[in-house]
Amino acid sequence: MKPTLDVITYGEAMAMFVAAETGALADVSRFTRRIAGADLNVAIGLSRLGFKVGWMSRVGDDSFGQYVRDTLAKEGVDGGCVTTDKRYPTGFQLKSKNDDGSDPTVEYFRKGSAASHLSVEDYVPDYVLPARHLHLTGVAPALSPTSCELAFHLAKEMRAAGKTISFDPNLRPTLWPSREAMVASLNALAAHADWVLPGIGEGEILTGHTKPEDIAGFYLDRGARGVIIKLGAKGAYFRTADDAGVIASQPVAKVVDTVGAGDGFAVGVVSALLEGRALPEAVARGNRIGALAIQVIGDSEGLPTRAELDALERGNLFATTDTERKVSETLH
Repeated sequence: MKPTLDVITYGEAMAMFVAAETGALADVSRFTRRIAGADLNVAIGLSRLGFKVGWMSRVGDDSFGQYVRDTLAKEGVDGGCVTTDKRYPTGFQLKSKNDDGSDPTVEYFRKGSAASHLSVEDYVPDYVLPARHLHLTGVAPALSPTSCELAFHLAKEMRAAGKTISFDPNLRPTLWPSREAMVASLNALAAHADWVLPGIGEGEILTGHTKPEDIAGFYLDRGARGVIIKLGAKGAYFRTADDAGVIASQPVAKVVDTVGAGDGFAVGVVSALLEGRALPEAVARGNRIGALAIQVIGDSEGLPTRAELDALERGNLFATTDTERKVSETLH
């Protein structure tokens, strides 16, 4: 009997080998294995907060594929629509270690992977449509034309069923045949979403606008209910038809690993909105979890459990205050 899910998402998971020492990847001799994948990070984060989450994908009939399945079981993420594809392998990646807080170097080994062969054939209506919410990223549609087709099919089916959709562009330009194809496809996909969550740089690439309020307006004009734009150290800007503002970033003593910050942000925003919280509260939680994510090595290791998040919120740590919220004009 299939579970009734709160959230459904799909994409590619990879084994990730993180350097145990600083320096060029070619010089590193020791690595630690972890899990990676933007959509899977979000699935894990939401599961830790008590949501019933299903993640759809394909993995190879190999040790990396088993590692992905074992991770799903450990994290309580439902893998009922994860297919073992005996024809193609599970992808993996290498990630450097930096001590200065800068973005690490990541090398991918994913071409021709099992997940790149995702298609509409992987769609199971009885599994997907009962879910309350669909979360999409821009990574999975970039894997292949058939995976992109699946993203649009999921969005259209969930929209027709009256469910909510969030979309994080998560740009991967090297996976697309051209920048123009990436922009056209992801903006068309965003038009199906209720909540759009680009970074400021991503928004500039996708819309041609440089100001957060103009980027937000671009997506509001295309049907979004709310747009939340990540501003890095400046926090995050949000805009709806009735409200706009900035929620300040959370102070972090030391940045350890920046990869996964945006996924943590999405976990915070989506979880709060699904709980019926106001958008400013959701953005504050996004900042909060994003800040936690960058203080540890690994893409999902810093994502909190519900007990940990509740303790932070009860203690009023990182809480939204009137002084943290500013109108959008203060950015310019």
